[in-house]
Amino acid sequence: MACMIMHSRTTLSPSSPSSSAPSFLPPNPLFHVTTLRFRTLRQCFPFEKPLSVSVSASASSTSNRLHALVFDCDGVILESEHLHRQAYNDAFAHFNVRCPSSSQSQLPLYWDSDFYDDLQNRIGGGKPKMRWYFGENGWPSSTILEKPPEADEDRAKLVDTLQDWKTERYKEIIKSGTVEPRPGVLRLMDEARAAGRKLAVCSAATKSSVILCLESLIGIERFQSLDCFLAGDDVKEKKPDPSIYLTASKRLGISPQDCLVVEDSIIGLQAATRAGMSCVITYTSSTADQDFKDAIAIYPDLSDVRLKDLELLLENVVPAG
Repeated sequence: MACMIMHSRTTLSPSSPSSSAPSFLPPNPLFHVTTLRFRTLRQCFPFEKPLSVSVSASASSTSNRLHALVFDCDGVILESEHLHRQAYNDAFAHFNVRCPSSSQSQLPLYWDSDFYDDLQNRIGGGKPKMRWYFGENGWPSSTILEKPPEADEDRAKLVDTLQDWKTERYKEIIKSGTVEPRPGVLRLMDEARAAGRKLAVCSAATKSSVILCLESLIGIERFQSLDCFLAGDDVKEKKPDPSIYLTASKRLGISPQDCLVVEDSIIGLQAATRAGMSCVITYTSSTADQDFKDAIAIYPDLSDVRLKDLELLLENVVPAG
């Protein structure tokens, strides 16, 4: 049976718990998505091979070598989108955050799953998400400030307070013990370490929440043995800006072409490729429809992916230019 591939653009809307509102996200020329029909995937790829591989026919004399394996955290090490959304909505309810443009302006702001999937796949980092949303829909009233903020310092106070509370709420969810790492992640990390490859984690999320996630999910020993760990606090620009991966390359002492990034979203893929790094995708339910044409391989998860597979992929990448 042939695989069905359809090109479309997704337009999503934020909503209150009981209603939906018009789309607020602007057109994004980079956000053309490829919809993979999951009912046909297993028939098309019965042996769990990567859904897409982009390599040369044979390795060149200048082939890259895998010296460093770099993981994103949210969506790669754990499926976390729904947990972050829950924490944001809990923060909005706790501080009675109400936007003037909402059709349910008397109720706390609520980001539904479709809207949040679109938002988090376009804008990296929690504070930029809120700043963009409030800028588009009006700065909200809340129990933090008596009136909707107009001055920059008041807006910063609102966003900082919401983000801090949301981060602590997210930590509580992680510490509940109900969250597990995605399949294959720990084994692949251990394979890379045993083979002498350098390991890094680069996440756009708040450092304290990433540290808690990593210590809880990969274990303190693995976390402390990382050769590089960077979070959103460590760079000025968030993904898709390449800063976090360029910084990792410098700290690892490894050239970008000898690093391989594992990401789950188009934002992460763009950050990696703009840094000159090759990238494989392990998608989630909220990112499966995105256009990953610049990835060298696409996987549903890492359960059947071995280090030697990634080494071969990187060796056969055709150098740019």
